[in-house]
Amino acid sequence: MNKPRQFQIHVAQSEIAALRERLLSVRWPDEVNDEVWSYGMRRAYLQELVSYWRDTFDWPQREASINELDQFLIDIDGLDLHFIHQRSTHKDATALLLTHGWPGSIVEFLEVIPRLTDPERFGGSAQDAFHVVCPSLPGYGYSAAAHVPGMHPGKIAARHAKLMASLGYDKYIAQGGDWGSIITQRLAQMDASHCQAIHLNFLPPIPPANLGHSMHDLSEREIEWIRANEVYERTGKGYMHIQRTRPQTLAYALSDSPVGLCAWIAEKFHFWADVERGGSRDIRNAISWDQLLTNVSLYYFTGTIGSSIRLYREFIEALARHDIEPSAYLSTPTGIAVYPGEVPKCPRSWAEKACNLVHWFEAERGGHFAAMEQPQIFAEDLWNFHKRLLIPS
Repeated sequence: MNKPRQFQIHVAQSEIAALRERLLSVRWPDEVNDEVWSYGMRRAYLQELVSYWRDTFDWPQREASINELDQFLIDIDGLDLHFIHQRSTHKDATALLLTHGWPGSIVEFLEVIPRLTDPERFGGSAQDAFHVVCPSLPGYGYSAAAHVPGMHPGKIAARHAKLMASLGYDKYIAQGGDWGSIITQRLAQMDASHCQAIHLNFLPPIPPANLGHSMHDLSEREIEWIRANEVYERTGKGYMHIQRTRPQTLAYALSDSPVGLCAWIAEKFHFWADVERGGSRDIRNAISWDQLLTNVSLYYFTGTIGSSIRLYREFIEALARHDIEPSAYLSTPTGIAVYPGEVPKCPRSWAEKACNLVHWFEAERGGHFAAMEQPQIFAEDLWNFHKRLLIPS
């Protein structure tokens, strides 16, 4: 394994200009009158967002803000892995591995990383400090994509274990949501001697096999969580079915059309983030358009939307081949955070049957992209989780 090489993002001005030219020539489809977006993203909203992307959004400024963080590339098993490695000024800080999901990226963690490395600036203490390692998943952003089948969450977890070892971290905590949650759980299983604890802000509500009448033990609010997830299973997973069956066909459209890419990603933020305020739903109630478009632009400029969605197919194939075996019980100390805007929410009693639950937190704000939506709440929860781990049992 090679040593890390310093890296910074640089998108040429000609590429930025070419994107703006493409955003000037859009063939807009017709639509039905659908105020609640049940058919998908509303045209008027997308037109306004695309106009902002073309005329107002400042990629060089956003690029510069990412480049303020310490970034590296490292060759792991023949593929470059891109990652942020931001060390705290507190030398004895705990190592923390942050893993994003889809359609997110390292952009999700830009505002939370300073809160984790320098907590005293944000109301924390020196004891709360972390050395943060934040990799881009293979085929996302500036991490190289695998071009042969088989880059599933288990293999990604193994790559992350090698990354932490290469950086000299003998002990660490891992955190993840979305794919990051699945990868983090695999990591805890395969690198148990080094991964001391994990924290998840996404856990699907799977009824425990050994819990008889599992619904009888749930509160009314938890039953509402399950009912909402059942609706989501019927009406909100079309994207998943195509991405886990024919991702390459979809990749042509999303790679070629920046507007199509923007719609595909932005719709997920509209439905998965905590966007409702006063009966009105708008992405800007959760994150700014600049944050959203930084994430979209990263996918566009790196041309990685196709390689990113292949992970859905790789996961399904790995399960079918039994390359990944679900664990009956995860013994690693685990923290769970539940955010109100998240659709799949797992009842606490079910989580307790699935893992060694040592920390449970229910946030007042935030959704699927928790670190991006509520960086202070997210950081404070990790501080509290860390403190709990330090308290002798």
